[in-house]
Amino acid sequence: MSIPKLSSQDLEKARTAATLARRKRAELKEQVRLSNLSLAQALDTARDDEVLRLMKVADLLLAVPRVGERRAVLVMESLSIAPNRRVRGLGRLQIAGLKAEFGDR
Repeated sequence: MSIPKLSSQDLEKARTAATLARRKRAELKEQVRLSNLSLAQALDTARDDEVLRLMKVADLLLAVPRVGERRAVLVMESLSIAPNRRVRGLGRLQIAGLKAEFGDR
């Protein structure tokens, strides 16, 4: 199975879609970073949006104020969340655990 050849229009369309997706994820993380959205609100927003559902949980946790690499890893391990897990792959107990851990932060 070979990789299909894309036209320049298809490539441009894919680049544009990827850029918009990155911007949308960056905007959500910025809202969390500025405390305009809590982690619970961000998770709810991300679960309803196909683009945001592809965001890694670790990236979202690192956007929470006063959460660094170490705390993010510890929380994810305690909730049995794989390091490469995306928001769409979270179970209801994992979501509940994240919301309980961070409250309205």
